[in-house]
Amino acid sequence: MEISLPPEFRFKECLHFLERSPRELLHRVEGEAVYKLVNYDKEKILFKVTSGDSKLVVDFPIAEPKDDIKKKIEHYIIAWFDIDKDLKPFYEMAAKDPFLSHLAKKHYGYRIVGQPDLYESLVWAVLGQQINLSFAYTLKQQFVREYGKKLVFADKEYFLFPEPSIVTHLTMEDLLKIQFSRQKARYTIGISEAFLDGTISKEKLKGLSLTEAKEKLMKIKGIGNWTANYALMKTFRYPDAFPLEDAGISNALRTFLKLDRKPTLDEIREVFMKYKGWEAYATLYLWRSL
Repeated sequence: MEISLPPEFRFKECLHFLERSPRELLHRVEGEAVYKLVNYDKEKILFKVTSGDSKLVVDFPIAEPKDDIKKKIEHYIIAWFDIDKDLKPFYEMAAKDPFLSHLAKKHYGYRIVGQPDLYESLVWAVLGQQINLSFAYTLKQQFVREYGKKLVFADKEYFLFPEPSIVTHLTMEDLLKIQFSRQKARYTIGISEAFLDGTISKEKLKGLSLTEAKEKLMKIKGIGNWTANYALMKTFRYPDAFPLEDAGISNALRTFLKLDRKPTLDEIREVFMKYKGWEAYATLYLWRSL
């Protein structure tokens, strides 16, 4: 299976993001290929993505799925790598910006590698709240290994993210055993219950404005402005979604603004006024500078 690519796409830049932690269990990068396990119609399917000439090449190492499932996987990959997004206007804007011009040129073709599954996106954001990225990946690794379904192929393990129906049956003590704080355990179980009882779903947020979607998400315990913006940026690709309070944005702008302190939220807002409509991609490239 092949997926056509726009000129403003570089697979190697996206692989760099996917390789950022050796503790990641939900995909495996080997050389210039990424392997990922997905679940459709209760069937686990392993696929491999490599880059060809202006295209992504998708192979199925175990078995070729049916055509309708292949179509779903194609849509998944397009969403995962944000392939449908026209980045020409972003690069035109970035070329004139003192902070982004160098980054956009150096990392041209880098795209927001998303999380098409809203549940995974929200739980991952909760795991990352107020801790460093390395420990967040440790929590995720233990959570996925303990409660996610897996497939073994050629002596290698491939995992799926734990399902809400499994997590709602866990106790606080179950999650404390894998180093969750009480707060993260409470929030993770609460989000799982909200998905299971239909309080929140990807379908319920479709078509809403950024403000409306954030309001719905923030009614759930544990989802604040940072978490909601992160999930809406990574899952729904709202171009104006960005986690204002993010430490990475703060650190990047502290360097670019040559400050001897953290920038204030008002200072961050002022910088991002220039990026109206492209806040998510401005965030991505500022993160890439770290």
